[in-house]
Amino acid sequence: MVSPDDSETPGAWPSTSANSFRQQNMASADEAINAGKSQSSPETTDAPISMGNASVADVPSASDTNDFTFKPNKFVKNSSGNQATGSSPTDPQMNSTYTVVSDKGSSEKESEETERLDEVGTFAPIKTNTSINQPKWPLSQSRTSSRLTENDILQSLSKRRTNQSGRQGSSMTGNESVEAEEEQAEIEKLMSRMFGKTRQANSEDEKTRHVGLVFKSLTVKGMGLGAALQPTLSDIFLALPRFLKALISDGPRRAVGKPPVRTILNDFTGCIKPGEMLLVLGRPGSGCSTFLKVLANQRFGYESIHGDVTYGGTDAKTMAKHYRGEVLYNPEDDLHYATLSVKNTLKFALKTRTPGKASRNEGESRSQYVNEFLRVVSKLFWIEHTMGTKVGDEFIRGVSGGEKKRVSIAEAMITKASTQCWDNSTRGLDASTALEYVQSLRSLTNMAHISTAIALYQAGESLYDLFDKVILIDEGKCLYYGSTDEAAAYFEGLGFRRPPRWTTADFLTSVTDRHERQVREGYEDRIPRSAEEFEAAYKKSHSFESNVSDIQSLEQVAEQQRLERLEARTKASKEKNYTLPFHKQVTACTHRQFLVMFGDQLSLGGKWGGILFQALIVGSLFYNMPTTAAGVFPRGGVLFFMLLFNALLALAELTAAFSSRPILLKHKSFSFYRPAAYAIAQTVVDIPLVLVQVLIFDLVVYFMSNLSRTPSQFFISLLFLWILTMNMYSFFRALGALCRSLDVATRITGVAIQVLIVYTGYLIPPQKMHPWFKWLIWINPVQYGFEALMANEFYNLDIECVPPYLVPQGPEASTQYQSCTIQGSRPGQPTVNGADYISTAFTYTRAHLWRNFGIIAGFWIFFVFLTMFGMEIQKPNVGGGAVTIFKRGQAPKSVAKAMDKSSLPEDEEKKAATTDIKMLEDESSGSDSVSAVKTVAKNESIFTFTNVNYTIPYEKGERKLLSDVQGFVRPGKLTALMGASGAGKTTLLNTLAQRINFGVVMGDFLVDGRALPKSFQRATGFAEQMDVHEPTATIREALRFSALLRQPKEVSVEEKYEYCERIIDLLEMRNIAGATIGKIGEGLNQEQRKRVTIGVELASKPELLMFLDEPTSGLDSGAAFNIIRFLRKLADSGQALLVTIHQPSSVLFEYFDELILLKSGGRVVYHGELGKDSRHLIDYFERNGAHKCPPRTNPAEYMLEAIGAGNPDYAGQDWSDIWASSPEHVVRTEEIQSMIASRRSESSNSSTNDDREYAMPLSTQISSVVKRSFVNYWRTPDYMVGKFMLHIVTGLFNTFTFYHVGDSQIDMQSRLFSIFMTLTISPPLIQQLQPKYLQFRNLYKSREANSKIYSWLAFTTGAVLVELPYSILAGTIYFQCWWWGALGRGASQFESAYTWMLLMMFEIYYVGFGQAIASFSPNELLASLLVPIFFLFVVSFCGVVVPFAALPNFWQSWMYYLSPFTYLLEGFLGVSVHNRPVICASNEFARFPPPPGQTCQSYTESFIAQAGGYVQNGTNGLCEFCQYATGDEFARSFNVYYSNHWRDYGIFWAYCVFNFMVVFTCSWLYLGGIKAIRKRLSPAVRKQRKAAIIMNEKA
Repeated sequence: MVSPDDSETPGAWPSTSANSFRQQNMASADEAINAGKSQSSPETTDAPISMGNASVADVPSASDTNDFTFKPNKFVKNSSGNQATGSSPTDPQMNSTYTVVSDKGSSEKESEETERLDEVGTFAPIKTNTSINQPKWPLSQSRTSSRLTENDILQSLSKRRTNQSGRQGSSMTGNESVEAEEEQAEIEKLMSRMFGKTRQANSEDEKTRHVGLVFKSLTVKGMGLGAALQPTLSDIFLALPRFLKALISDGPRRAVGKPPVRTILNDFTGCIKPGEMLLVLGRPGSGCSTFLKVLANQRFGYESIHGDVTYGGTDAKTMAKHYRGEVLYNPEDDLHYATLSVKNTLKFALKTRTPGKASRNEGESRSQYVNEFLRVVSKLFWIEHTMGTKVGDEFIRGVSGGEKKRVSIAEAMITKASTQCWDNSTRGLDASTALEYVQSLRSLTNMAHISTAIALYQAGESLYDLFDKVILIDEGKCLYYGSTDEAAAYFEGLGFRRPPRWTTADFLTSVTDRHERQVREGYEDRIPRSAEEFEAAYKKSHSFESNVSDIQSLEQVAEQQRLERLEARTKASKEKNYTLPFHKQVTACTHRQFLVMFGDQLSLGGKWGGILFQALIVGSLFYNMPTTAAGVFPRGGVLFFMLLFNALLALAELTAAFSSRPILLKHKSFSFYRPAAYAIAQTVVDIPLVLVQVLIFDLVVYFMSNLSRTPSQFFISLLFLWILTMNMYSFFRALGALCRSLDVATRITGVAIQVLIVYTGYLIPPQKMHPWFKWLIWINPVQYGFEALMANEFYNLDIECVPPYLVPQGPEASTQYQSCTIQGSRPGQPTVNGADYISTAFTYTRAHLWRNFGIIAGFWIFFVFLTMFGMEIQKPNVGGGAVTIFKRGQAPKSVAKAMDKSSLPEDEEKKAATTDIKMLEDESSGSDSVSAVKTVAKNESIFTFTNVNYTIPYEKGERKLLSDVQGFVRPGKLTALMGASGAGKTTLLNTLAQRINFGVVMGDFLVDGRALPKSFQRATGFAEQMDVHEPTATIREALRFSALLRQPKEVSVEEKYEYCERIIDLLEMRNIAGATIGKIGEGLNQEQRKRVTIGVELASKPELLMFLDEPTSGLDSGAAFNIIRFLRKLADSGQALLVTIHQPSSVLFEYFDELILLKSGGRVVYHGELGKDSRHLIDYFERNGAHKCPPRTNPAEYMLEAIGAGNPDYAGQDWSDIWASSPEHVVRTEEIQSMIASRRSESSNSSTNDDREYAMPLSTQISSVVKRSFVNYWRTPDYMVGKFMLHIVTGLFNTFTFYHVGDSQIDMQSRLFSIFMTLTISPPLIQQLQPKYLQFRNLYKSREANSKIYSWLAFTTGAVLVELPYSILAGTIYFQCWWWGALGRGASQFESAYTWMLLMMFEIYYVGFGQAIASFSPNELLASLLVPIFFLFVVSFCGVVVPFAALPNFWQSWMYYLSPFTYLLEGFLGVSVHNRPVICASNEFARFPPPPGQTCQSYTESFIAQAGGYVQNGTNGLCEFCQYATGDEFARSFNVYYSNHWRDYGIFWAYCVFNFMVVFTCSWLYLGGIKAIRKRLSPAVRKQRKAAIIMNEKA
């Protein structure tokens, strides 16, 4: 139970401390609950107005401020008209006398009530705009008669109904209303445990809190036009000529000038008092997000910010430096770790924000505070049942969207931030969930007594009533800022008419849209029209004066608060950036990171399992290497491979760094922890996890490959592998932290990996490195690791020399006259000391072992610090503006001119407004679109559906999603398909559109009484909820593509394109027809994208009807209005439209003609006309027992509430049964049968007899898709530049690493490794091209396949062909960069031509290889993970990593010949070394004395004739033997033969063809082939097909 000390008692004027300000201005919950409920007209200024649950009074003009009492939220006029006095700190003459608006003035009753309030200790539940001197209403009888225990409270919380909130003040019964009020009061009581008087009195934090927000003359400016030209590949070549042209024509200043600065927000002034909620309204792009970011002190990314923003009297700069934790900005998305449970998510937030001892209750420990707050917050926000559930994301199953929102609110509550800004956070929620969400924020605002600003796109009246103030923004101008109660009256006073049933928020946003606003009679020439005129009108209004007066009053209190804070401030509260000290932040982050990692045990286990599998492959590849000379090269190879494999595993950290960055930045803005603490925590977590993965790999490979089996050598190798892998993790993380995007980071890693591989000392020994790149070995940590591993392995190894490494061989040879070809050998010695070998071959020594460990550790620490620095400098919530991208030459003239001159475009609408008002109102869209509507093709067919049932397999049985649904869609009518969430709206729509690929559908679907034609999917339009389009296409191109491939082939191309122009006019998008669709933020906005979605379907000239799935989802109210208005136009033009829509406003609902209403289980509840003001619908429900529909209630909400939609406790009548037995249902059934009979008897329509699945032949499909693919690549210069730059940089790097390779033995090896380096460029190139293929496939699968625009064959051909010319061009560039500088010096024309031809085949090969992997991968992540696995297989067995002779028999017998790189390598190497003499360097000779009486030549003649090589006389009478005489002999040691070069070319061709066969086959299987095969083989489906044929014949 709550202590009486925890209560909040209404008091006098707030004291100067923030603590007392909060304590004394919290209105009692019971006062608000029992406040008068009568609602007066807006004109009445002295009577209370009921908004939600609270009684409020109107805000007066500033001139009457002397007659008003200051309170935390507004000035309230006394009912008597007399001055209400209070002990103001600014007016010492005032005393503590109050004039109270109350119908019960008895002091006894007041005293009694105060006692009772002290017991409960609560706050105003809905709005805080109640006066300090509130009436003391008695507690309701039910509450006084039986006190609820805390368990009762929690039980009532768990049974809370979502729809109850929505009914408050409308159609709730008396008992329901009292019950809801009691429930709310008990919630407040529960919250007082964390925000009660006792906790506040003991809290040092509370005494130094910055409460109340004031902003004056706030102006924000940003860089750019808001428009840009679509970049293309030509920009690379034409950028310089264009610059020179601009330099000559416009002068140097304009040519190099910055983009123009534009004003995003202009001169905003206002305040948000503690306990107030501000609603931010405005259309997308008006400046709402910028306003919230700047209020939340997130000032990054803007050109300049002028004006004052103060928080409790403290300026923004000081707040940013010392008190960041008190200001919070919550972005639109819910950012949480998907693998973390809800409990751990909140617990972590609590741990990082648990105050010090001085700010907790006496005797309360940190863990007690955490547990108590967690318990309270989970009960309050209805997430107790989710505490053990993962938060989840699109890949990991977790909590629902609404629950995730509540977790976000709970997280924000934990911060106890004094100012909180929430940006469009209800997007994607249905109306009831959105209402719960805002009610939660209302409770948070009241209890924590904070200032809250929330931007909402669609705010119903029940949401609007929860706010105290509202701001309306348009084009960066403030059109209104003031009380929510007066906003509508203000705009009505300006001359605007508020139509019946319009919500206040819809009415306010409508005044900014010339299509939407309605003007009162007589005001046609007097209303403001431009944003500037609205702003000027507001600044002259009483609302503005009242706003300024409010600010002055709050500033006076804030100044006193500031002085009080200074007195109360201690060392602990001097700064409030982070609650925990740095070392405790690291501890908390480390614990959280462990939970995140182990929360996804499947991925972690999969990763370790994959490592074990790779280890087994590598171990078998180097299985049981001998300690003889034959094992020297593979021994170095396995050590190199072990290092490289573990180092490159860290590449995954790059993707992880970018995916987790938004969460990190959110937590940084919430002041949970410093990013540097997170960087250290990640490293700490890596220590054991990396040790496990290195141990798995090292244990298997080390012992399978027979490396030195002494404990010290094993553990030293393990230690170095571990520290180097840690090093690489930190290196890639540092790259991720320092790069702004994954694209940039990927380009850098491409080069970095080449450096790490080549400059390790294995591929090219240090002494052979060229001076310009040799310095890279000193900054390459892998090189130090490789030296340590080699020294550790070889220092005590005696390498026994065996043939063919022991020379010469023969019957006359004896040990004292032989030597070893291994470097470091000594004449007459059959063994080579391992230390000598690594010293001679690599200049390595074991003396450097621990020096190298120290250097690697130093690199590791350096990379960790780099990561910390990179994370610290990242800025959260960087501001900016949306940009519309135009195709060059197709931007509107004013925009094109502005872009050329780098100035802001002249606003033609403003110009028109000043010259001719009428012209503006009728501009472009009006008459043009009306005439365009008349030219749109009409539908003439009627679509009917009867007895529709849909069942799916569910667990061990079946589940019925649709049950006996029937209806029709006819031309000229706009039909709504509605129902609660889960009722089956989208399921029915997909079933009717024949888009169901799973389960069993039964029923009769008829067009004009006949079975559906094969062309049905093509002949109907289907506008998806997700606006999926080709992002680089312009609006005009998207429409033309649809028209070209979907209208019948009999229609000429000119006619099709001309029809598209008519649709553009109808869409009212003529000015931006040349704009590319792009993505949100860089392209069309949400509304424009929705119009394009509809336009693309219209362009196909649907012959039957159009389906639209949630066309208003995610739009603001103005955009939603425009879309439905547009659909109304289409219906009036003769189109047949069936639209699913989720709880529309009454305004939108009025546009529909007919309704199909479903309840859960997919059963029809109503099907019929709506009538004027939905009278037919309302009469039906009222006639059948539903409660009366109040006059101002939204009929859409009324009908859903009547049938119990969304209410799990609904126990009323079954409305589907009522419908089934109603006379209306009988009439509808007869009407449907009549339609079927009459239409069938008429002459058949040609459109319904079109049995072509696709409108155009395959050749046209392929040519159109291929053309679009090439346009996409041309307009994606980032991808193409990345591809070309990777080829150029790696080509030049290869060239300068192996510059002008000579003819020594090591140079022959360098030729091999140079070729091998060429092969290793393919993985990063594959990683680049796979997302492009998958984007094309997702576009095809999600929209274009279902609409039968083109076939899978056209899609696959387009995706494949577009890559080839660019890859061949890039390969040619690589060849020029690499061949001539590295291996091609002195090469014949044939050798160069053959190498180029084979390189082009390699380019084609990796395109097919990458796309083949992508074709059977469901997403980019899996495709990218599969690339290294497949590549490792292909490259490991080609004879480079382990030479052919050293390969174990198992792999040698089949895998060597199966690897395509075997033939590629043989072709490259065979040609490169053919007929080249080998001239050994001095350290490459094997030296031995000849037997007495023999010369070197005579002694070795027979051996050389058999084994190859050459001998020469050396110094001191020794013979110097070189192992190879020609390049062909060197090639033979790798099983490479020049004579096979054409065979290799032909076989590699076959591999390329095979790859593309896999691409086509897997694409077909993935895009429906598997389902088609299953259907053919399924007996059940065959039986259903036969039954359907029989039924159709009978019909």
